[in-house]
Amino acid sequence: MSNHSFGLSGLNNREVEKARKQFGINKSFVKKQNTFLKSLKDTVTEPMFVLLVGAASIYFILGQTQEAFFMTGAILLVSAISFYQDNRSRRALEALKKMTAPNAKGIRNSRLVDILTTEIVMGDYLLAEEGSLIAADGLVIQSNDFSVNESMLTGESFSVNKSVEAKDNRVFQGTLAVSGQAIFEVTAIGDKTELGKIGQSIQNVKEEKTPLQIQIGGFVKKMALVGAVVFLLVWGINYFSSKDFLDSLLKGLTLAMSILPEEIPVAFSTFMALGAWRLMKKGIVVKQTKTVESLGAATVICTDKTGTITENRMTLAHLVVSGGSEFLSPVDWRKNAAANEVIKFAMFGSETAPFDPMEQALHEAYAESVSKDERLEFKMIHEYPLDGKPPMMTHVFEGKESNRIIAAKGAPEAILSVSNLDEASRKQILSAVETLARKGFRILGVAKSNFTGKNFPEKQQQLPFVFVGLVAFYDPPKANIKEVFQHFYDAGISVKIITGDNALTTSAIAGQAGFQGADRVLDGVDLVKMTDSELEAKVMETNIFTRMFPEAKLRIINALKNSQQVVAMTGDGVNDGPALKAAHIGIAMGHRGSELARSAASLILTDDDLGKMVDAIASGRHIYTNLKKAIQYIISIHIPIIVTVAGPLLLGWIYPNIFTPVHVIFLELIMGPTCSIIYESEPQEANAMKLPPRKMAHTFFSAKELLASIIQGIVIAAGTLLSYQMALRSGCSEDQVRTLVFITLIGANIFLTLENRSFYYSLLHTLRYKNWMLVSIITFTILMVVLMLSISPLRDFFSFAPVETLLLAKAAALGFFSVLWFEGYKIYVRRK
Repeated sequence: MSNHSFGLSGLNNREVEKARKQFGINKSFVKKQNTFLKSLKDTVTEPMFVLLVGAASIYFILGQTQEAFFMTGAILLVSAISFYQDNRSRRALEALKKMTAPNAKGIRNSRLVDILTTEIVMGDYLLAEEGSLIAADGLVIQSNDFSVNESMLTGESFSVNKSVEAKDNRVFQGTLAVSGQAIFEVTAIGDKTELGKIGQSIQNVKEEKTPLQIQIGGFVKKMALVGAVVFLLVWGINYFSSKDFLDSLLKGLTLAMSILPEEIPVAFSTFMALGAWRLMKKGIVVKQTKTVESLGAATVICTDKTGTITENRMTLAHLVVSGGSEFLSPVDWRKNAAANEVIKFAMFGSETAPFDPMEQALHEAYAESVSKDERLEFKMIHEYPLDGKPPMMTHVFEGKESNRIIAAKGAPEAILSVSNLDEASRKQILSAVETLARKGFRILGVAKSNFTGKNFPEKQQQLPFVFVGLVAFYDPPKANIKEVFQHFYDAGISVKIITGDNALTTSAIAGQAGFQGADRVLDGVDLVKMTDSELEAKVMETNIFTRMFPEAKLRIINALKNSQQVVAMTGDGVNDGPALKAAHIGIAMGHRGSELARSAASLILTDDDLGKMVDAIASGRHIYTNLKKAIQYIISIHIPIIVTVAGPLLLGWIYPNIFTPVHVIFLELIMGPTCSIIYESEPQEANAMKLPPRKMAHTFFSAKELLASIIQGIVIAAGTLLSYQMALRSGCSEDQVRTLVFITLIGANIFLTLENRSFYYSLLHTLRYKNWMLVSIITFTILMVVLMLSISPLRDFFSFAPVETLLLAKAAALGFFSVLWFEGYKIYVRRK
């Protein structure tokens, strides 16, 4: 990572291995759970498993061994499918955990390197800097104005200064570096850390369920209750007429199986886990799978400017010296003493080991502009971190002869407010700031101080400053940002820029980037004066928020949420943490994001490309739409199965028990893979990013969404009952009636699978979608039905009988036409 090792060699590879063997790794003990046993427990406690075991047991008691062994095989197959789906989801989640595992910076083999936090060992030297989370307990051995927030352990929100000389120079795992930087030696890892000692209780905290999970759980419970009531009713009716306890119980179980939509929760967990895994493959790390549910509903994206809209490639383009009005370019300032002074104090006002692109540019410009480098002759003795509204920062350096360099840089308004300038000079500088800002330059003011006292004032603004000049940087918009914005606008998503920069610079860059509404700006000073209700009214009509600070960002996010918006926000700094946490979708940058930002966010863009959010939102919509298709398919196909099982009995028809458990479980074995595998693999529809976002509270369990599925199911049920009556009028036996009704239902299931691939595009259009899982499962279904009707032992087992070809064709056609009518609904939707 770097050759800079702060004068320390750190552990070598052999010492690391020795420490690891002696003290273990930096991982708290978590009670390992046998995934096989957990999956087994989850499977055997599912209602469908219990019903299958009950049916198999009754068949064994009745001596119907063929049916009993079939049900036993079904139990094994259902369990295998459940294990397969659970394994897919678990593997996807494990991959996500590995991807989101944090790194720390440490010194090994005399080099500063990235170390996975679990690989940290006792005796490691770790670097902690502003915005990073402390990865292990340790003792500070070097520091530079270093302070830590220990509220995670103490509950106190104020920062604690840490240094070698401090009374308490200990740092603790999980606490946050608020300012400066320090090197500390690791003294405790894993369970031995203070956090590890108290962290066991965290394992008992259950993750809160999302609204959709709650609705799915509620829907399944209601259907289970309905199933129990109808089970008792059918059992009672059959027992009353036949006085056969076990046979009546078997018929009741048949209906209970047909009612229970156990595929829905399986489909939900599978879609979310695999969706998060697919996003990870695209460089979008979703830390919690429930975030996938929110992505497709995002209505507003709040983004910062620097590094998200722009390249974060700061070029020092112009200087303005105090008392001058000329914009000096690099060619001009090299032989200009006043310009060199501006560069010198701007550089000394930066971090000594810069990671900010502007500060890196200042260090480079200083190295090129001087014949003698003074950086090695001065040591920082005091630092005022970035502070104020608008912000500034000050560094105090002292040389060997006690001579000082006190340099400050920050927002031009902040620097001007502390500098003793006459009104004419002030207006001249502000005019220069405005001119540069309108061209999109990022501008910083630079000042120096001649303070000689020993006791530094509490606030940097209390120092006597002399204005030195301005430095202007150009950070061009990213090449793809105009296209990214257009994708968001096409998808009905509004974009808002929240930045610490000034209004003119931000509006200029936004205009260059194709941002809409760059003239609708709100400044942090004006925002502070607004009440919450006033801000809620203003926030929707404002597109750019400038000179923002952490509390202001948080207020903007909360105002948008109170305006019923689903908010996504990007952030990379320490001050973005609260707003990232408050947003529905907090988005951290993988490369330049602070550890705090990545910790607070629910989603990480690994390459800092906002364009990936287009992919993320498209994927969120894609996953939600496919889940909707799967669940609406489940609801639609369950209705005709229920009606076919219960209808003839309740209506008093001649053959009351047309389906037995073996028929229902065969249908279930088709339906399970259809909803969880076929629809999960469906490609994204062409209009996915041309539609407005769905409302967060709007799910496919609303009356409007359910109505379409219920009507589909009722029409298919009517087709199966019509097939029943057609068979009777043709003089068919009970087994022949069963055969024709089964063919109608299987045909309807196949066509429903194809029809529900889109609720907008026609069947002919969706047939062009590539999905080899669809072809495989439909081919397998047709093959199995042909074998069941052709092979005598199979035909007898399912109580089917040979039927003339014309009747079979009519039964299949009934299944087809009971679904085909939905094409008319799609035409209506497209025209609307």
